[in-house]
Amino acid sequence: MTHFDLVVVGTGSGNTIVTKQFADWKVAIVERGTFGGTCLNVGCIPTKMFVHTADLAAVPSGSSRFGVDEQLTGVHWPEIRDRIFHRIDPISASGEEYRLHHANNVNVSLYHGTGRFTAEGELTVTSADGEQTEVLTADKFVLAAGSRPIVPFIPGLEEVGFHTSETIMRMEQLPRRLGIIGSGFVAAELAHVFSSLGVEVTVIGRSDLMLRHEDREVAVRYTEIAKERYNVRLYHDTVRVKGRDDGIALEMLSPQGSDELIVDELLVAVGRTPNSDVLNVGAAGVELTEDGRVIVDEFQETAAEGIYALGDLCSPYQLKHVANHEARVVKHNLLHPEDRIEADHRYVPHAVFGSPQVASVGLTEEEAIEQGVRYVVGREAYADIAYGWAMENTTGFAKVLADPDTGLLLGCHVIGPQAATVIQPVIQAMSFGLDAHTMARGQYWIHPAMPELIENALLNLKLKG
Repeated sequence: MTHFDLVVVGTGSGNTIVTKQFADWKVAIVERGTFGGTCLNVGCIPTKMFVHTADLAAVPSGSSRFGVDEQLTGVHWPEIRDRIFHRIDPISASGEEYRLHHANNVNVSLYHGTGRFTAEGELTVTSADGEQTEVLTADKFVLAAGSRPIVPFIPGLEEVGFHTSETIMRMEQLPRRLGIIGSGFVAAELAHVFSSLGVEVTVIGRSDLMLRHEDREVAVRYTEIAKERYNVRLYHDTVRVKGRDDGIALEMLSPQGSDELIVDELLVAVGRTPNSDVLNVGAAGVELTEDGRVIVDEFQETAAEGIYALGDLCSPYQLKHVANHEARVVKHNLLHPEDRIEADHRYVPHAVFGSPQVASVGLTEEEAIEQGVRYVVGREAYADIAYGWAMENTTGFAKVLADPDTGLLLGCHVIGPQAATVIQPVIQAMSFGLDAHTMARGQYWIHPAMPELIENALLNLKLKG
């Protein structure tokens, strides 16, 4: 049994906490998977690198509209895959090497294995082969163990084999036909990637829309566009999977009756679940929500004094920028226990890097109605701004919600080119309490540029006064 001042479980955002300010602390870092966490290895970074490649591959399909004849003459999957992971894998390896051997880390011990609480203040780490165990005790713990893909029970699924977002990007070769169970952001992004690379993609969703948690106008528009690019089967419930000589057979039920689909590879993308069960956090006195998330207070501390949590393990957002923010809060609170700061989750934005991009912050219109919040809406289409007109974009738009009396922004939703960038001024305005009129008229907006989409949407708000 070895005692530490601090034990950090997880090497994603949790790893960023341990800096030179902890030089006089005895620290242990525990990691059961690949060093660097989800975002670096199997999440945000590689998926966006694939998305960028897919965006390039998709350009020729619409270039003739502009008088430019382009052709996609080849897609070389091993080169695409290896270019991405030959850049990412060394970052992971160098991060681990730094923790193991750099002079700045003489006070830090790195443990490879699965950490599991066996008592209050006691974490037992078991090696991957199960042959070694070490018991760590500590004054403080930071739980940053993340989440993992949900694998629903579908008869035959385990027998035929399947991919999740954590394995599909390292496939040996592209399939001719890919089935995706799920219709959320992972499904949307990877459907765009593989369809752009020439794969015959089918998305299977149980609900009525893709991206159903977005503002409904956005979800409807995205679903319409997706149906033009690949096969989308909504209101479909996959009830059985079977292996056949010609591929993997999916048996589905829909309001119209039974349905069948044959694919070569299957991606399960129905969400992620926190790794709280792996950690056995209950043994440490940590409390959970019904869906397994660790409960934290405004300081990111759990019900067990001295145990903090951050990221997917406790956050409903499951976003890297949220985990990074929470890591900064936890770091400060560990170093300054008499002057702790609160996490700020007021205006958490997110983006979906599909085709088209989607970005959102604040309330959707449906949430405003449900919560009884008074609001007005301002909209602007890409087609109605100069740059969008030049691009001949006919489907994208921005939608802003504001308080009719104060003009303070309540939410913003964008679907279209560079949505994740276009929305940023709204995030800033909401965070610093800038009203719509001041935001629209109190600064220059570059003409012609895509941010004019936001300017015009703000001007289209019907505000009092």
